[in-house]
Amino acid sequence: MAKRLNIELQQINSNCIDNINLLEINENRWIFIIKGPVDTPYENGKYKLSVEFPKDYPYSPPLILFLTRIYHPNINSLGQICLDILKNQWSPILTISKVLISICSLLSEPNPEDPLEIDIAKVMKNNYEQYCKNVKEYIEKYGEK
Repeated sequence: MAKRLNIELQQINSNCIDNINLLEINENRWIFIIKGPVDTPYENGKYKLSVEFPKDYPYSPPLILFLTRIYHPNINSLGQICLDILKNQWSPILTISKVLISICSLLSEPNPEDPLEIDIAKVMKNNYEQYCKNVKEYIEKYGEK
């Protein structure tokens, strides 16, 4: 696992991913800051993300959690993310870079049809203006500075 993580770390350091910065590295846990994608309700938000690697990584998916509260239909109040590649669609061929890009895509295009937060999904589908307002309120209240 250590060799694989070193290779992935080199990839992350050499291939800057827009909106994503590595903040901290511990033994089996990396912390990232993700900036909300441009032209989305999340645009001015900064979110801290924890990536914990299981002992059998890459054969099991990492545990990825939002440490910063976010108003999103596919991310619950515990920071858990509804993303198939973090569960049943995981493959050892996936890298942390690819997963982080998928999480950014989820911020760009939330999926209210497969929500973790049903109430947020309803607001998004029924009153998008209110949804955007709520996202901005969360950024102000909980966002990383």
